[in-house]
Amino acid sequence: MMGPVTLLLLGVLVVVIGIIGLRWHPFIALTVASLTVAALTPSELLHRSALSAEERDALYAASGERIEPVPPAYLGADARAEAESRVWFVTRFTRAFGEGCGNIALIIAMAAVIGRCLLDSGAARRIVDSLIRLFGIQGTPFAFAASAFTLGIPVFFDTVFYLLMPLGKAMCKQTGKHYLLYILTIVAGATMAHSLVPPTPGPLTVAGLFDGQVSVGSMMMGGLVVGVITVSVGISYAYWADRRWVIPLREEAPSPVVSEERDASDPVPSLWFSLLPIVLPVVLIAGEAILSVVGVSHPVITFLGDKNIALLLSAATAVWLLVRHIPSGASTRQAVEEGLASGGMIILITSAGSAFGAILKDTDIAAIISSSIEGSQTLLLIPVAYLVTALIRTAQGSATVAMITAGGMVAPLAMGTDLSYSALYLALAIGCGSKPISWANDSGFWLIGRMSGMTPMETFKSVSVMMILMSLAGLAVLLLGAVFLPLV
Repeated sequence: MMGPVTLLLLGVLVVVIGIIGLRWHPFIALTVASLTVAALTPSELLHRSALSAEERDALYAASGERIEPVPPAYLGADARAEAESRVWFVTRFTRAFGEGCGNIALIIAMAAVIGRCLLDSGAARRIVDSLIRLFGIQGTPFAFAASAFTLGIPVFFDTVFYLLMPLGKAMCKQTGKHYLLYILTIVAGATMAHSLVPPTPGPLTVAGLFDGQVSVGSMMMGGLVVGVITVSVGISYAYWADRRWVIPLREEAPSPVVSEERDASDPVPSLWFSLLPIVLPVVLIAGEAILSVVGVSHPVITFLGDKNIALLLSAATAVWLLVRHIPSGASTRQAVEEGLASGGMIILITSAGSAFGAILKDTDIAAIISSSIEGSQTLLLIPVAYLVTALIRTAQGSATVAMITAGGMVAPLAMGTDLSYSALYLALAIGCGSKPISWANDSGFWLIGRMSGMTPMETFKSVSVMMILMSLAGLAVLLLGAVFLPLV
């Protein structure tokens, strides 16, 4: 009989070989891995995973020993019925896939619409231009990092990079220097938002995997705090690297079109309205979470603070912004459809990843690992979550897939262990762990190199090393926070 650890390793191996060796799409790799693990999971493990913590303790007290695996005869009627209802592996996968899709589909779809509308309405460009004017020429690197981080919350990383790189090149032509500094500050802001702040798919899915222990609002607030610190480390490294290496502005491949070209006569939204679709969901979701902590509750606050309602309102605001400031010859309907189309593939990947996490949970792997980590040793789970994510990211290249896969492994540990700190620290550790190591199997690695004109070695020693340092800074902050500000 295959044990939980063997099934875990098998599932991760299928994902890595499928994506790297067989060039499968992440959705296919995660689906095949889920079905493989589900099919090979013995019924005894399903019975055991159906036990609650109280039932495990009662069983141990009655028998005087740990019974592994738990025979069906030792189970209560409810646990046995629950386990038997999950025996058919295809049903278990489809049920988990549907639940995962139900949790994140609307949010990701609305985030994709928001991102597209921000680009086509000129709001994204307005945010960047306003920040550059605010910081001035000397503060342009900070403006790039702030713009990339802000836009990276609702807009996918590659789109943010496409949008800001022409501005970085223009600034380099104007100043005649600091090209590497501009590239790195853009990457620093966009890449950390991509892994830490919902509604970006990775952190959104990870928060959902913790089954109520980590709310979207707390993930937003925690991601913003950790993101500011890690991006600051990235900016510091960018200044150091810019002094050490001179990267010239070379000829490179043209960037794809990410929004309609705007005529000079086209109306441009104000900075306030440009920021509104980004700020609105953060204020509503995080505000509701803060008020609930201090004991303030009201049906209206609860309704507006719901993650789905907040993103719907934000998407409606973004569409209204596009209607008022749409470029000449462009179509609002087409922009919304293209946004939904881009979000559709992300929904499939994240739903399959969520199902993979549920299938791994059925193997009862959490009980095996958590049994060796008790009391103050639970602090070790933070670097464990970080390292597991980093290994998966390095092996298969995708930060989002690494977060989803690692989240499915780590989240059950938080639910089965008496943590001395908030599970939010584990969720954020997974986000930080998704940064190293960006290399040849990462599409973002080649995107940055191709768009900037850097060689692979230049990209690795600048961009990849910066990501490693930012992720380690995030890990250090989380360990300190878990000790001195446990939030429990």
